[in-house]
Amino acid sequence: MAEYFNDLGQPIGFPVVDWKPCQHPRGAQMLGRLCSLEPIDIDAHAAQLFDAFGRDVDQRNWTYLPYGPFAAEDDLRTWIFSTCLSDDPCFFSVVDNATGAAVGVASYLRIEPGAGVIEVGHIHFSPLMQGKPISTEAMYLMMRQVFDVWGYRRYEWKCDALNRPSRDAAERLGFMFEGIFRQATMYKQRNRDTAWYSILDREWPTAKAVFEGWLDTGNFEVDGAQKSSLSGAMRDALAALR
Repeated sequence: MAEYFNDLGQPIGFPVVDWKPCQHPRGAQMLGRLCSLEPIDIDAHAAQLFDAFGRDVDQRNWTYLPYGPFAAEDDLRTWIFSTCLSDDPCFFSVVDNATGAAVGVASYLRIEPGAGVIEVGHIHFSPLMQGKPISTEAMYLMMRQVFDVWGYRRYEWKCDALNRPSRDAAERLGFMFEGIFRQATMYKQRNRDTAWYSILDREWPTAKAVFEGWLDTGNFEVDGAQKSSLSGAMRDALAALR
C-alpha cells in the first residue's frame, strides 16, 4: 500500500529532501584492524597480488570473472593497467595489515553519485583471505565507507546466478536478494543470468552493529574459530526491516 500521493491522487515515492550528490570513491583509503583498502597500484601491488592469486592452485577463483587467470605477472600488470585504473570501476587492493602485502582486490562500479547508488564488484579474494575474518572486514570497510562517509542510499551486489559462493556471501553480508535478470550478459563465451542484491541506507545501522559485534576480538577463540555465525545474526537482525 502506497503511503504518499500527489495532488492527482496517484501513488508516488517517499520524499527525498535536501539531497546532495555523494562523493566519488576515487582515492579513498580504508583502514581496519585486519586489513586496509588502498587504491590499486601496479608497482606496489602487482607482484604481491600475482603471488597471492597463484595460491589458488586449480584457478577456480577465476571461473565467474570475465578475465583471468593470468599465466605471468606481466599479464596481470597489463590487466591492472587496462582495467583497474579508471574512475569506474574504481579498484582497491586489500592489504593484510599483519604482512603489509596485497592479498585481494575489490572495486566500486556503476557509480551514480547523483542518485546515491553504487555497486561492489570485481571481488577477487585470494586463498590468503578466503574463509577468514579479513575478508568480512574488507567488505565491512567498503560498506561503512559507502554509507557513513559518503552517504549513498543503495549499495548493490550482482553476480552470475550460478555462482553459489558469491550469492551465499551476499546474503551473509546482509544484502537482500531482488531477483534474476535472465540472459543479462555474456562472458568467456557463455551466457550469464545475473542475480541482483542490495542493502539500503536505512538497513545499514542494523547491519553495522551486527558486523561490529561479529568482528570484535571477543567473538573468536584462541585458534581463530568464530563463536557466533554472521549469517544467522545478520538475517535475524534485518528481517524486521524488510
